Amino acid sequence: MNRALLAGVVSGSVLLSVVGCGSDGNDGSTADSGTVTVFAAASLKQVFTQLGKDFEAANPGSKVEFSFGGSSDLAAQISQGAPADVFAAADPVTMATAVDSGRITEPTENFATNVLTIVTAPGNPKHIAGLSDLSKSGVQSVVCAPQVPCGRATKKITDAAVVSLTPVSEEASVTDVLTKVTSGQADAGVVYVTDATTAAAKVAAVPIPEASAAVNTYPIAVLADSKNEKSAHEFESLVTGPKGREALAGAGFGAP
Repeated sequence: MNRALLAGVVSGSVLLSVVGCGSDGNDGSTADSGTVTVFAAASLKQVFTQLGKDFEAANPGSKVEFSFGGSSDLAAQISQGAPADVFAAADPVTMATAVDSGRITEPTENFATNVLTIVTAPGNPKHIAGLSDLSKSGVQSVVCAPQVPCGRATKKITDAAVVSLTPVSEEASVTDVLTKVTSGQADAGVVYVTDATTAAAKVAAVPIPEASAAVNTYPIAVLADSKNEKSAHEFESLVTGPKGREALAGAGFGAP
């Protein structure tokens, strides 16, 4: 074999080796670089923010951007065409709005559950013992609006307890309810147990026996028109997988 031909064979072999290595890398399970936009229920803010950091650390070059808010507001934005890759709602009813819009076509997956509790100022100065106490004279209470998942759940538990509430305000998200209590604008509010856990010493939590009448199940799905579909599915898998379940449990969420 002459030298020119030998050099060509060697060069070709090296090129094939490089291309082969590149192909192996592309077949790996790491997500594509780029941004994953996640629309998520306000009650998921703390745990999802941490999961987003974990995802970015495991996938250099990737970035997770969140839009947290009332699930109903987020579903409406998705239905109106807002750009997003993943949607995590606080109940199946709200997820159905996004599905009905045609922007979610794959099966949704349930990943967590949540129940309601009452929160008051630290020390429970108004001596709130249950739902009926929220309507006592001199008690200013706040709840979620009826169209929001936590508002629908509140309606279920008050019906179960045969209690009629007269809140001073109805909020668009559960975090807004919590803020009204922690800021002193309300004496008590009905929020998810996870919000009470997040607030820690800023509130006192009062269990609601009727809470079992309204267990909220959280579904998640990747949007059909996601611009970063592989990474979006990788983030979904993180949430629904062992690491996500562990993080959610640590934040007070129940298993789906």
